[in-house]
Amino acid sequence: MRKLKNIIPGIFCLLGLMMMSFGQDLPRGITVEKIWDQGGHNAFTDLIRFKGKFYCSFREGDGHVPKNGVNGKVRIVRSANGRDWESVALLEKPGIDLRDPKLSVTPSGEIMVIIGGSVYAGSTLKGRVPQVSFSDKKGNAFSDPEKVSIDPDIVSWGDWIWRVTWHKGVGYAIDYQVGPEERRGPVALYLLKTTDGLHFSKVYQFDIDGFPNEATVRFDGKDSMHVLIRRELGDQMGVLAVAASPYLDWNFHKLDYRLGGPNFVFLKNDQRIIGTRVHVPEVHLGLLGEIQGYSFKEILRLPSSGDCSYPGMLVKGKKLYLSYYSSHEGKTSIYFAGIPLSLLE
Repeated sequence: MRKLKNIIPGIFCLLGLMMMSFGQDLPRGITVEKIWDQGGHNAFTDLIRFKGKFYCSFREGDGHVPKNGVNGKVRIVRSANGRDWESVALLEKPGIDLRDPKLSVTPSGEIMVIIGGSVYAGSTLKGRVPQVSFSDKKGNAFSDPEKVSIDPDIVSWGDWIWRVTWHKGVGYAIDYQVGPEERRGPVALYLLKTTDGLHFSKVYQFDIDGFPNEATVRFDGKDSMHVLIRRELGDQMGVLAVAASPYLDWNFHKLDYRLGGPNFVFLKNDQRIIGTRVHVPEVHLGLLGEIQGYSFKEILRLPSSGDCSYPGMLVKGKKLYLSYYSSHEGKTSIYFAGIPLSLLE
């Protein structure tokens, strides 16, 4: 039985509604507020709804990568109204730098947190071992992170399962694999599936150049799978891959944007809205709207700069909600935004 860790403090972390000064850059009706800055470096978010509340996950560390041998931890906070946030859990594992926690809800009704696990010896990266944690049925407590099992035919030195998306009882995810040489070494990109969040089997191996890595899986109204993929070498432009079930015959579409921490959602008529780090004219978090078939244009820039991006995205009612991190106010902090869908559709 999993050991559940309940770390709900007796006091709420209320940082207040801190409306940004947007000038004329953002339309009226958009709200942005800082919701967390208690860690030394707060980054790499995700966002879901569960039991009528927002849940936001992110990494707390002493830097973008571990410094002084201090590994990152996973913080999970929640809110009923998007303004008043409480800490639900702080997950850690000895010897593992926990990174990029991504949230989903399993078919059995638990929150699942898939987590990148980097193993360091001092400042030297020795390998990557993905981790997973599950909540109880009420979302009040989370299990200690445990190692996931990956198909023995493909398991590697450097597995990173970046986000799990559930569809018809099956969770799908991209495992990007790199070796000790990182960008200078071999890279592999696999589509995996799971039914329990602990054991992942191979579905398909992608053949994409340019050091493909972070990727988000989503499904449209016709059950086709869409995978948004970051690339970091060559022209560095992102790729959107699309396939119908059983997800073995793929079409690839190169975008006009370099991506970072990519995520996306579908709006009406399967219109895609991408949230990503935008690199020009300077680094910031932007929303890319689909103009027509696989052509995107930046339609909104959120308050952000420098070390930033990795948005969580969800649609509820008449708004798109985002979590993200940014260093535009000096310290890397976690932000929560609400955007009327009428401005996007």
